[in-house]
Amino acid sequence: MENEEKKQSVLPPKPVLDPFRVKLTPEMMIPATKEEREQLIMMRESTTYWKDAMRRFKANKVAMFSLGIIILIVIFAFIGPILMPYTYDQQIRGHERLAPVINSEFFHPFGTDNLGRDLCVRVMIGTRISLVIGVVSTLFIVVIGVLYGAISGFCGGMVDIIMMRICEIIYSIPTVLIIILLNIVLKEPMQRFFDAGNLAALSSVGTGLICIFVTFALLYWVSMARMVRGEILALKNSEYVNASLALGATGGWIIRKHLVPNCIGTVVVTTTFQIPSSIFTESFLSFIGLGVSAPMASLGSLVNDALNGFQTAPYRLFIPALVLALIILAMNQLGDGLRDALDPKMKT
Repeated sequence: MENEEKKQSVLPPKPVLDPFRVKLTPEMMIPATKEEREQLIMMRESTTYWKDAMRRFKANKVAMFSLGIIILIVIFAFIGPILMPYTYDQQIRGHERLAPVINSEFFHPFGTDNLGRDLCVRVMIGTRISLVIGVVSTLFIVVIGVLYGAISGFCGGMVDIIMMRICEIIYSIPTVLIIILLNIVLKEPMQRFFDAGNLAALSSVGTGLICIFVTFALLYWVSMARMVRGEILALKNSEYVNASLALGATGGWIIRKHLVPNCIGTVVVTTTFQIPSSIFTESFLSFIGLGVSAPMASLGSLVNDALNGFQTAPYRLFIPALVLALIILAMNQLGDGLRDALDPKMKT
């Protein structure tokens, strides 16, 4: 037995087939089938960053459902008032404090308020005002924050230090205090300007809404600027940036063509989170009386108007609060979906 084990131990190892030394013969060349060719084409199909992100976004059922909710809310806010037989400020005598009712005589799906105004059309207009404020103020924030953060991150050194200290000072300013001061200072001059210029649309929303826009443009871009600055600091030493500098490109051209486009994914995600934050801030300010002026309505002012009759007509508060909650929840879920889709590390 020992001799047999010794013989087996000294046997030479089996030769390993080297694929590079195998001689191919014509008999081995078997044509690929149609299914194999199609599979090879599918395996080689090229894609781009945005196509791949869209594929991942469509695969996210929660994000797609949230996008559908947002589309329905936009239709409700912008097309719904056209189909309603009433206007947001129309007072209908004999229809005061009606519960939700739909019949041949009354058509008030959400009921009416103390003045006989249809709450359905007022909720539609309030949703429109809140969405417009959220989108427009976010555009101000994105434009100012991206430009400021890109310049600060690209320049670096003392320029970056000074610009970031300015951001810290602005970040410490209380928002509500600024809006109150702007309301006090700008109310009469703006109203005279609106009346002199026959700007009925701006006069109807009041100076409070204009002050909200001014405050967002002055204060709320700081977080966006910090985020963009961090992205620019991570990108400005890349090879393509150094190559552009070596070829004589200016700083503005590099920021516009290289750095900002490479931050666009992060900017898009941050924007989707900023919109519900702006809507909630506007609703809060309207709730405490610093937003739109009566008879114009926003979701926050509708909730404030419903507080007096909450015990007898709680639906007046629940309906605008539910619409506001749906907007914020859907926007946040959409932002989560975009973050997962645009993050290359989440690629599957």
